[in-house]
Amino acid sequence: MSPTSPSAPARAGLATALLVPAAFLGGCSLIGGDGCHGTGGDLKRLAAEPVLGTAPARAAEPANYRGTGVTTGCDDDSSGAPWLHADRLYAFPGGPGDVVAHYTRAAAAAGWRPERDPSAVAAPASVEGACWTRTEHGRHLLLTVDFRTGYISPAPEVGSGIAFEVSAGSKADGSGGGEATCWH
Repeated sequence: MSPTSPSAPARAGLATALLVPAAFLGGCSLIGGDGCHGTGGDLKRLAAEPVLGTAPARAAEPANYRGTGVTTGCDDDSSGAPWLHADRLYAFPGGPGDVVAHYTRAAAAAGWRPERDPSAVAAPASVEGACWTRTEHGRHLLLTVDFRTGYISPAPEVGSGIAFEVSAGSKADGSGGGEATCWH
C-alpha cells in the first residue's frame, strides 16, 4: 500500500489544533504581562553568590554536565511574584550528611542562617536537602541544597555517588514567604 496524503480539511483541522493553543499562550503573556522582564541584574547577583561555587572536597560537575557551571532562571507561574534562582549541579562520592555539613559551614561563613536545624537533616539517608536564609539589601534570599534531582533531564551521571543541586533564590520583588521558605 502506498501512503496517502491527508485531505485538505484534515490538514486545516490539524493546523488549527496546533495553532489555537499557541495563540492562547501568547495571549496569556500579553494579558498577564511578563513578571520576569527586567530581572537580569537580580539573576546576575544570584549567580555571583560565592557559596554556589563552594562544594565539598571531591565534588565535581556530573560527567554529562561538565562546563555548565551556574545556570539561572525565572519561574513566573502568574500566582504571585516570579521566583528567581541560580543553580549549580554537583556529583559527590560521599553521602548527604557530608554535603549538608559542608554547606552548613560555608553558609554560616557567608552570613546565611539555617532555615531549620541542619543537624536534624544531616543524619537520615533519605534527606531531601537543607536550607538557609539571608536578607541582603532588603531582599529575602534562600539557599538550598537539594538531593531530589530526579526531575533533572538528562539525569546527572554520578557513577557510584550522589547528585545534588545548590541553589540561591529570591522572589522577584524580594519578599519572603511562599517559595522563599524551606520545603521541610
